[in-house]
Amino acid sequence: MTICETRPGVGRASTLDEDGLRGLADRAGRELEGAPAEEIMAWAFEQFGHRLAVTASMADTAMIHLAERTAPGLDVIFLDTGYHFVETIGTRDAVEQIYDVHVVNVTPELTVVEQDAIYGKDLFSRDPDLCCKMRKVEPLGRALAPYAAWATGIRRSQSARRAGTKVVTWDNSKKMIKIAPIADWSDDDLAAYVETNALISNPLLADGYPSIGCEPCTSRPAAGSDARSGRWAGTGKTECGIQL
Repeated sequence: MTICETRPGVGRASTLDEDGLRGLADRAGRELEGAPAEEIMAWAFEQFGHRLAVTASMADTAMIHLAERTAPGLDVIFLDTGYHFVETIGTRDAVEQIYDVHVVNVTPELTVVEQDAIYGKDLFSRDPDLCCKMRKVEPLGRALAPYAAWATGIRRSQSARRAGTKVVTWDNSKKMIKIAPIADWSDDDLAAYVETNALISNPLLADGYPSIGCEPCTSRPAAGSDARSGRWAGTGKTECGIQL
């Protein structure tokens, strides 16, 4: 899958147009299926260099550790919505101190106070889709604009909607390649990786929150329920709107 030789900071895929990138994503999605996460991340950095970014929710730090091992100093994008648990912000701060990555803290255009003034207090309880759009979806779109590809930690085992996740795909809404190196990891695989590498994790994971989002919209799921059933509980909403 070699495109052209160039320096690592730029990446081999830098000369490809949109059709070329679509083709690259299609081939890589087939050829890298079943490959180790480290190999998939190494391929991504080889192709895109520092035009690759990693997104992180600051629940576990497996993707951050993979980024550090593959390309020290790689950008890690964190969406600071203004509604996070204090434990999540603390995990972000610890990541900045411990891991050799560059945390890019992304905030919405409106502060929570400004949003309340324009849309009314606690928009998340009345129109969670609009709240997520303004505080997550649109900020991520702006943050990813300078990059050619992004890597995410979504996994097929997390929910039925994520079950079809490919390890490499073309994100048509963002016009860029999306990489999911740990797509085929089970919960046990993730736990083993965290333990083996002595990684830090958000303390809420050990406090009954298997899926962590904004504090007002996250609760502990009932025993035996889907891990994401504690997100926007009772609303019928299961995703923030960021394209999977």
